[in-house]
Amino acid sequence: MSGRIFLIPVTLGSSDFRKTIPEEVICITKSLRNFIVEDIRSARRHLKLIDKDFPVDEALFRELNVNTPDSEISGLLKKVEEGADTGLMSEAGLPGIADPGSRLISLAHERNIEVIPLSGPSSIILALIASGLNGQRFSFNGYLPVNRTEREMKIRDLEKTSRSGYSQIFMETPYRNQQMLESILNTCNNDTMLCIAADVTLPSEFIKTKKISQWKKEIPDIRKRQVIFILQSRH
Repeated sequence: MSGRIFLIPVTLGSSDFRKTIPEEVICITKSLRNFIVEDIRSARRHLKLIDKDFPVDEALFRELNVNTPDSEISGLLKKVEEGADTGLMSEAGLPGIADPGSRLISLAHERNIEVIPLSGPSSIILALIASGLNGQRFSFNGYLPVNRTEREMKIRDLEKTSRSGYSQIFMETPYRNQQMLESILNTCNNDTMLCIAADVTLPSEFIKTKKISQWKKEIPDIRKRQVIFILQSRH
């Protein structure tokens, strides 16, 4: 019989892992010795966080990230098919959301390998439910274009789509957050709603939803912070 793949949640940066990860999930994670991870160093750090005595040197870690070619993904399942229960871990949050793990999960389903999701934090979902924007219909768009002109064209498209009632969720790397916010404020209509969710679950957490016109009066400094943006037009 093949092993199972457990989708392991990782904190969003907080050292107080018990606030966001259930005890049963911690126990399952500690029982595993085979891991497929987005980044080995961060995975080892998380395991040491939840159990300072975790035998990381006895565990097997293999990386699956944006640079992993599709031709190598099949080989990552070898230990699972030999019977080893395996944990799939993102650098932060839940694997499979804004994370390359979905490619492995898809192949696991093709090969009839059991996939077990475990409860934990997702900055995307937590930002949405705290935003007050539409949680019935929404779309996650990942990262928008880096080029300013292309980025602002994409923002216009998202704002237009959001008029049909869809909350449009996207993100940016911390060092480009401020440029993203400037593009949103320069591009969107004044009555469009914008949620800025920064450092979700951390002591510095900041989640606010306002009209674009209101954000223009008091522009927050979100440089070097983990931010989720959510747009929804009311017209």
